[in-house]
Amino acid sequence: MKKPYLKNLFLCIPLYFLFLFISSCSSSKNIKYFQDISDTAKVTEIPATSFVAPKIQPDDILTITVVTVDPLASQVINMGNIPGSANGALNVNPAVTPQQIIAGYLIDKDGNVELPVLGKLKLAGLTTSEAKDVIQAKAATFFNDPTVSVRFANFKISVTGEVGRPSTYVVPNEKVSLFDALSMAGDITIYGKRENVLLIREEADGHKLAYRFNLNNSNIMKSPYFYLKQNDIIYVEPSKSKVAANDIAQTRNITIISSALSVLIVLLTRLK
Repeated sequence: MKKPYLKNLFLCIPLYFLFLFISSCSSSKNIKYFQDISDTAKVTEIPATSFVAPKIQPDDILTITVVTVDPLASQVINMGNIPGSANGALNVNPAVTPQQIIAGYLIDKDGNVELPVLGKLKLAGLTTSEAKDVIQAKAATFFNDPTVSVRFANFKISVTGEVGRPSTYVVPNEKVSLFDALSMAGDITIYGKRENVLLIREEADGHKLAYRFNLNNSNIMKSPYFYLKQNDIIYVEPSKSKVAANDIAQTRNITIISSALSVLIVLLTRLK
C-alpha cells in the first residue's frame, strides 16, 4: 500500500516545479517598461504630451501668501496658512496626526475663497498662476506693491493595488506624471499588470473617467492623461501569476497538512 502512494508523490513533485517554472516565465515577460525602445546604445526620440496646468476646483485647499513692504500689514492673510489659526481650512485636532493636517484656504462649493481683508474671490476654474493675478489685483487696492503666491496645499494622488507602498500622497508640485506617482508608491510589484494600469479621474462636473495605460510602450508619454490632476486614483491590477502564486502556496500548505495527517494516522495505526 505504501509503494503506490510514494510513486504518486514522486510524480507530483516534478509537476509542481514545472508549473512553478511556467508561471514565473509568464509573469516576467511583461515586467520591462518601454519595450518598444531599442536596447542598443542609440538615441531614441520619445513623443510626449504638453503639460496643462490643473484648474482650481471646489474643495481644493490653497496656500495663499501675500508679501508687502510692511510684513504686519498682510500678516492676517498669511496666518490662514498656519494649522489651527482662525482663518485656516483645518483646525488642530488631538486625534489627527500632523501628517493629516492640511492648512490653507478652502475653495467652497461655489468656487469662492474667503480671504481676510480682501473678501470673497472666485477662483474655481483658474490655474494657480491665474488665481495669483486675481488676488494680486485685489490686494493692490489695500497694500502697496503686494507680491502674491498661490499653491495647492492638498494636491493629492491615490495609488493602490500591486505597488510597494499603496497610499494617498500629497504632492507639493503641480506637474506630476504617472511615473512620479508610481515612484512615490514604491513602483509596481513583480505581480502587477504593467500593461493595464487604470487611472480614475473625477471631472469638475462630478462625473468620473477611466483610462488605461500600457507601461510597456513609450507612447503613454503622449497621452493627455500622462500628467495627473488632483484627486486622481491609480490602480494596478494583480497579474495571473499572483493568483497562481497564491494557488501554489495554498496547494503546498494543503499538501504539507495532508502529509502530516497521513503520518499521524500511520503512527496511530501502528500503536494499536
